[in-house]
Amino acid sequence: MRRELRGLVVITLLLTGCGGHPISAIGFINHTHHSDAELWSLWKAAQQSLSQQIDLNPVQRTLTNAPPVMPPGDARVWNISPRQLVVSAQADVSSSALYAATGVSRPDSTGLIFCPDPCNVAYAAAYSLYARPVSRYAASWEFSGNNFDLLVKYEFENQILKALGYDMQWR
Repeated sequence: MRRELRGLVVITLLLTGCGGHPISAIGFINHTHHSDAELWSLWKAAQQSLSQQIDLNPVQRTLTNAPPVMPPGDARVWNISPRQLVVSAQADVSSSALYAATGVSRPDSTGLIFCPDPCNVAYAAAYSLYARPVSRYAASWEFSGNNFDLLVKYEFENQILKALGYDMQWR
């Protein structure tokens, strides 16, 4: 009887796992006007780019004229998949709100959205969060062809780099 009970406990543990968190399903939560196939194509383009070279400080270079930090590509990027990554537009900040907050004058649609902490800037064309993976972009970029592609690809690169443990301070 005791042996059967032990066997039952072992089988139960094998079937239920060790109490870890379940792995999220691979894919996107797509709140864009683009197909999942288009998002996958941008994800693969991000992987391809990062497999060749990594730009770790584009924001820092823009803000402070710092020298580039560009290590060689990382083959591990091919092992990273989006896990229920939310991809969505966010309403552009109005030109009046942008002017009131920053003194910068831009016509509507500004092409910028509020960028929450830990962003290094208050407003950006797009941003990513990582605890619950999210990539957002200014809604005015949705139908801007290659610009949309470049923004989303960059944010996908950020998601991949974060998953690999890179320092995201200046991305």
